Amino acid sequence: MNYPDDFINKVINGDCLEVMKDIPDKSVDLVVTDPPYNMDYSGRGKVNKFEGFNNDKLDEEEHSEWFSKILSEFYRVLKEDSVIYIWIDFRNYARIYNLVKKLFSIKNCIVWDKRSIGMGQHFRFQHEFCIYAIKGNYKLENHKIGDIWQLKRESVVNYQHPTQKPLGASYLPIKYSSKESDVVLDTFLGSGTTAIAAKQLNRNFIGIEISKDYCKIANERLRVETLL
Repeated sequence: MNYPDDFINKVINGDCLEVMKDIPDKSVDLVVTDPPYNMDYSGRGKVNKFEGFNNDKLDEEEHSEWFSKILSEFYRVLKEDSVIYIWIDFRNYARIYNLVKKLFSIKNCIVWDKRSIGMGQHFRFQHEFCIYAIKGNYKLENHKIGDIWQLKRESVVNYQHPTQKPLGASYLPIKYSSKESDVVLDTFLGSGTTAIAAKQLNRNFIGIEISKDYCKIANERLRVETLL
């Protein structure tokens, strides 16, 4: 693959560790990504029937080794004074936090308040975390936005991916941590939400997704939803 022609504003089907090898050093302005939480997701419910996905059922040591390699590639391809947003479940937050801080300066934990409760027995789940970290000396220009984001999740019946997030989960990071024409990287693109947010905000994107099926969904959503 040749950069930039085969990367910019493309949904790329492949293993992100392999694909990122062809992205030049310091060529990406922002990373916004939602990696597998290593929770052995099973979405075979009554509403929709999703299969599990890659790298979501590893032992902790194996998952940490795998994700550390990805973080190293993120650091390499990101420009100086840039930002990374990594969505993560509370059960793996401490472990992923410690991996991220080896390379990046962690500045905050953003909490997504879903505004409705989900499954759970010991208090039902209503939130997810996002690690907000920087490379270099990045300064956030907008000081009026807090670290709790109230974003209504989409109805499960409309999901096209088992862990699909609302558009705002990508839109806000891109809006506040990049400018027009910047390159936004998402190595776990899923159904394409980060790419859609990037295009709506006049940014460029690089979207990598290992599933051919989700690549097709992402491309179709890009065709339709960026016109809204």
